Amino acid sequence: MNKPDYIFEVSWEVCNKVGGIYTVVSTKAPVIQKEFDGNYILIGPDVWKETRQNPDFIEDRTVLKSWRERAESEGLRIKVGYWNTKGNPIVILVDFSMYIAIKDKILAEFWETYKLDSITGNWDYFEPALFGYAVGKVIESFYNFNLTSDDRIIAQFHEWMTGSGILYLKDKVPQVGCVFTTHATVVGRCIAGNNLPLYSHFNDYQGDSMANRFNVKAKHSLEALAALQSDSFTTVSKLTANECKQFIGRDVDVVTPNGFDEALIPSPEMIISDRLQAREKLLSVAKAVMGQTFPADTLLLVNSGRYEFRNKGIDLFIDALAELNTEQKLTYPVVAFITIPAHHSGPIPGIQDRLKDPKDDEGLNGKYLTHGLFEIEYDMILRRLKEKNLLNRIADRVKVIFVPCYLNGNDGVFDLSYYELLPGFDLSVFPSYYEPWGYTSRKYRLWSSNGYHNPGWFWLMGEHPFTRRKCYRN
Repeated sequence: MNKPDYIFEVSWEVCNKVGGIYTVVSTKAPVIQKEFDGNYILIGPDVWKETRQNPDFIEDRTVLKSWRERAESEGLRIKVGYWNTKGNPIVILVDFSMYIAIKDKILAEFWETYKLDSITGNWDYFEPALFGYAVGKVIESFYNFNLTSDDRIIAQFHEWMTGSGILYLKDKVPQVGCVFTTHATVVGRCIAGNNLPLYSHFNDYQGDSMANRFNVKAKHSLEALAALQSDSFTTVSKLTANECKQFIGRDVDVVTPNGFDEALIPSPEMIISDRLQAREKLLSVAKAVMGQTFPADTLLLVNSGRYEFRNKGIDLFIDALAELNTEQKLTYPVVAFITIPAHHSGPIPGIQDRLKDPKDDEGLNGKYLTHGLFEIEYDMILRRLKEKNLLNRIADRVKVIFVPCYLNGNDGVFDLSYYELLPGFDLSVFPSYYEPWGYTSRKYRLWSSNGYHNPGWFWLMGEHPFTRRKCYRN
């Protein structure tokens, strides 16, 4: 096997936390960096621009200085520096906004060369398509300035949002080996998210017709062409590989399940210390939200992920909590945290004062939120909670707190990161309906207030959609 001289890795989620791909890429980067050092370069979108400081990005204008100056003279708008994550790998952030004015010309060229069908695309399609185009030009510039035909270059592109970068390079710089990695398919996500039986009728669905039905033809076209034009096509699970064959029409070359770095697991002593700190914070936030004091043996649950109400099993989680709330044998209180980022307006008024000066306040009865929501009347989570009679009344056995922000350690309420808070929970629950089963494995212990309930590690993965058998591993 030939080892490449340079690796570029491209994702909409490089230095831009949106969902699970951010975790996948950021946690595997240090492993690749150890072997390739400065010849491993990540590329992401400059979506922050000048609005405020990107907490994930550390700009350093001395990195790749000579090429950066050349690229800027060519009209490319880029920032170069490091990802503010373990290992601090080199990152190029690309501003694609200057191509908006000529987007029709760019997309017409893709139609003429590849028959990329962009005619039905909206802005959630145009921006990623222009980002991929800009990335292609950046890699082309880097190649022309730094490399020769003797250098072996690999560029890995994640998800359809980067697919136009593959199309650009295959046309302009074909000597770059392009890998396309999809973590789910556009059509599969739409079928599942629209309450159709994806798995029981799997072979009945055709990619193009379903893309037309759900008005995602442009995204599906870009995804399919990226897969067909790439030198290597990969995905993260056998289930998604089946989707690729059915909906895209190409078998994947390699299935690459997401891994887990054992070094991420803290020592037992640190877990105990972290658990005490996290649990204290969670219970104090619960009191600040609902005005009630919760005892030490309160069972704390968490569900998290991207806001895909059915695909991520948020509906099922709420329904299960509603059943638990009517369970007469339940002798201890339960507080469930739904940590799903949404369009929020910052901490709810008064919560920071109540965190500083905690006191019982029955006037807060029926509250759910740590952070305010825009268009709150349309929120599916709050609507389902009320439909299922989960009203956070004092007498309820089960209480629910909705955290609609990223837990990045600077949210104004918890001010601890997601991973710092996790040890404080007794159970994490992910009952997904549509999931490519490429979860980046997260291993935790089951706790009681005095120690472990279970001496072994566990994964809770919900139900396997093909076999309908529960996937619990002890």
